[in-house]
Amino acid sequence: MTSSSPTRRSVLATTAAAGALGLATSASTGSFGSAQAQGAARDNAIRPFRIDVPEAELTELRRRINATKWPERETVTDESQGVQLATTQKLARYWATDYDWRKCEAKLNALPQFITEIDGLDIHFIHVRSKHENALPMIVTHGWPGSIIEQLKIVDPLTDPTAHGGSASDAFHLVIPSLPGYGFSGKPTAPGWNPVSIARAWATLMQRLGYTKYVAQGGDWGNAVSELMALQEPPGLLGIHTNMAATVPANISRALAFHEAPPADLTAEERNAWDQLDFFYKKGLGYALEMSNRPQTLYALVDSPVGLAAWMIDHDDSSEKMIARVFAGQSEGLTQDDVLDNVTLYWLTNTAISSARLYWDTTQISNGAGFFDVRGVKIPVAVSAFPDEIYQAPRSWAERAYPKLIHYNKLPKGTHFAAWEQPELFTAEMRAAFKSLRQAI
Repeated sequence: MTSSSPTRRSVLATTAAAGALGLATSASTGSFGSAQAQGAARDNAIRPFRIDVPEAELTELRRRINATKWPERETVTDESQGVQLATTQKLARYWATDYDWRKCEAKLNALPQFITEIDGLDIHFIHVRSKHENALPMIVTHGWPGSIIEQLKIVDPLTDPTAHGGSASDAFHLVIPSLPGYGFSGKPTAPGWNPVSIARAWATLMQRLGYTKYVAQGGDWGNAVSELMALQEPPGLLGIHTNMAATVPANISRALAFHEAPPADLTAEERNAWDQLDFFYKKGLGYALEMSNRPQTLYALVDSPVGLAAWMIDHDDSSEKMIARVFAGQSEGLTQDDVLDNVTLYWLTNTAISSARLYWDTTQISNGAGFFDVRGVKIPVAVSAFPDEIYQAPRSWAERAYPKLIHYNKLPKGTHFAAWEQPELFTAEMRAAFKSLRQAI
């Protein structure tokens, strides 16, 4: 997830000075879940939540997949024109014939899920408490085109480390919310929900759950929300971890924006980051431009499940190629079911456009900064740099961006969806990243 202004880079203003924003009014939790005690006083209520998708909706999904009107194949032999026809048709065939949403539904319903209203909007979240004493509370935020599906593989290893190669001292209590307009959270009915307001809402959520000391983690939009929490410094926030760091120095950001040559003094690590960013800004931002400027126009994503799937899996070059390999039968960190669990969640909750509006809402508070520009976080920060992220943040940039850098590691494998694709590596990173902060709880 990144976004861009008409100059291609200046979309996201995520600074503490963005000020108070008008927040959205109440929205429903969707038609496929049930929240208990809805007639009770709701101000601070935490209501259990369960997913129950009507079978008719799944039948209609398969009908629409089978009725897809296909274009001709691309005129090139690679992905340079977008998600290739062969990949999309393989995905559609599997989705219509072999994929079983009920397995995903059962996995979600096996976890404690809740709804609570914050600033007039219903927020859905998973909340798993560890059995171990002195577990470290952590709120984990997904991005676009992700969801709570991204975090399912890390729940057991982080909350029950002794069953997954760790010790009791590695344990976390996990809070995994759905962003406003995503999944089973409410859909804002007025502008105002953006990383600044979401960060405040997450602090409210952690306080409401009784956590007086905790950490925050995120990539994609989750990084923006976590860094905003760090800038707002709510009571109890000890530090943050990011797998998509915002470390780009101002001179690099300017040079990329104006199509200048890279500085001559870049190290090999920094030049690699430059090349990745240069490619993404030139060839990877189409989806972000449209969602930042005209999200309501994306009716086709609400009407066509295959159209939605293609739009979602074309997020960035490395993850799109990985997903293409998955549907070509190769073994990767994600499976075909993993990919379709996430896409199906978007389809069933009808959140293609409501999720896209996060880009538009954020653009409204833009100060002209690029999404990866340094924000000035002062509290402790841990960074995991995966090689096939949109860009792999160099240690030198991370050290300058985060004066209290408590952990930095370059990983051998992994794309934008780190927790989802490489859960073992991600789990190890969480244990190492926050070890120095545990004494504070």
